[in-house]
Amino acid sequence: MTALTPGRAPQQPDWSDPGLLDEVRRTLGSLRPLVTEEECARLSASMGRAGAGEALVLQGGDCAERFRESNPCDVGRKLDQLYHLARGLGAAAGVPVVPVGRLAGQYGKPRSDAWERVPDGTVMPAYRGDAVNSPDADPDARFPDPARLLRAYECAERVLATVRASWDGRETIERAHVSHEALLLDYEHPLVRQGSGARFASSAHSVWIGDRTRSVEGAHVAFAASVANPIGVKIGPTTRPADAVRLSRLLNPEAIPGRLSFIVRMGGARVRRLLPEIVGEVARRGAPVLWLCDPMHGNTVRIGKGLKTRPVGAILEEVVAFVRVLRSLRRHPAGLHLEMTPEDVTECVSTPRPFSALPPLPRYRSACDPRLNAEQAAEVVGRFASVL
Repeated sequence: MTALTPGRAPQQPDWSDPGLLDEVRRTLGSLRPLVTEEECARLSASMGRAGAGEALVLQGGDCAERFRESNPCDVGRKLDQLYHLARGLGAAAGVPVVPVGRLAGQYGKPRSDAWERVPDGTVMPAYRGDAVNSPDADPDARFPDPARLLRAYECAERVLATVRASWDGRETIERAHVSHEALLLDYEHPLVRQGSGARFASSAHSVWIGDRTRSVEGAHVAFAASVANPIGVKIGPTTRPADAVRLSRLLNPEAIPGRLSFIVRMGGARVRRLLPEIVGEVARRGAPVLWLCDPMHGNTVRIGKGLKTRPVGAILEEVVAFVRVLRSLRRHPAGLHLEMTPEDVTECVSTPRPFSALPPLPRYRSACDPRLNAEQAAEVVGRFASVL
């Protein structure tokens, strides 16, 4: 793997107790790996098939995992949804589908603002995921607590036990693996382990870098370049073609199929306008990448001071635009990356745009951003299958 000199690390918590943080990092460094090198290698092989156009990838799960949902019942329901959607997509597309859950580590969240307004109007530090602080509307609960990193490890271990139990009787390519955003470097670095050949991130089978932390000079890219796991990078509307080319070369210098995924998150209109040049430049001058569509983040809206939502119509438009751009450039639209839940939530809306007031959202349960419910997720996956 490439050794880069790490630059600055944005989106890191201002931990309340540096001495405790040092102790937590030492403890994490002494714990057994959450995932094995062999498991990561199996996922790499499956992603390689997607890179060759012989499979698709369906990556999905909660926006922000909650510690309290690390039990077998809650995890089992999320896996059932992921497997069900993967089976349907595979049957429609006629190729195997690699299911990858946003599971066992999606406990840290980047935020656009360090502060947020809670329902009663009070302004307090933003919730940054269960690994950092609590979403409770209490200023004391919002202080970043390094001890939560150890809790994140324990919860991830429980989730992985349920994930591995789900593998029985399934072909290797059809087994769900786990992924999360490699945001909290005080968690990620201590969990790196030396494998038989290369170092690997033992926090998850696959990790990705967010749109806010993808600077080619940044510490997150340096971390990702140093490990052998399958890696993703979120590609937002501010990504320049030259940036994408450089990221592909830095993160996949050996041109390994399936090693690197670019997860496009732009919004439908911007995909049509911006993505063709990025894809073309990467094809001409960059290293091989898998192209995945995240139709969620580019379509987030907030009306006034209300909750954020995502119109399902806009999500579907981005899926269609993504596939058409990739097809027009003779590239493989390799899959989807969705924030979704099996719960009957009302967080994303089917109300046609434009709307002057936020539609009713009576069952809004996400700790962070809006998720597709089961019916909506099935509609999005079905639309992707129909336009392939």
